[in-house]
Amino acid sequence: MNKNIIISGVGGQGILTIASIIDLAAMNLGLNVKQAEVHGMSQRGGAVESHLRLSSDEIFSDLIPEGKADLILSIEPMESLRYLPFLSPGGVIITATEPYVNIANYPEEEKLLGTIAGSANHVFVNADLLAKEAGSAKSYNVVMLGAAAPYLDIATEELEKAIGMFFNRKGEEMVNLNIKAFRLGLANSLNE
Repeated sequence: MNKNIIISGVGGQGILTIASIIDLAAMNLGLNVKQAEVHGMSQRGGAVESHLRLSSDEIFSDLIPEGKADLILSIEPMESLRYLPFLSPGGVIITATEPYVNIANYPEEEKLLGTIAGSANHVFVNADLLAKEAGSAKSYNVVMLGAAAPYLDIATEELEKAIGMFFNRKGEEMVNLNIKAFRLGLANSLNE
């Protein structure tokens, strides 16, 4: 098993939480994991990216070369386009549809999503809506993790176990809320 994943968004969207949960699930399965992060002005809504490499074989580099990402998981739609050169020919973009408008000339949502749809295999997720349905708008990153689950080659049960491990210190209610968010995101992808 080899999986190259780029997780992107802006500061405060939970990019590193997603990466940590995937890391936990992969390590529980005995997979090798390498991760690299860039936190460009993340506290002010700047770009954040995480390169995540999972493999049953030894991994020598934590950075994913251009054209080698199996998956771009983006919490912000314009950020998914920034990493498009990294996507492999058969790769998939999974992106939230709600923009984080932090620049004056941000493209129109319809045009932006049309560009993504014309660029690669994709799954669009209304993460805000699903997170609120789960019980907390803050769970949109876990909704996005759920949407990515069918493309990770990690069993749903293992990802849910990792969610439980990650949020355990915050109590059972928080674990259950995030499991619900994960399942709503998963259902979104399975129904695409």
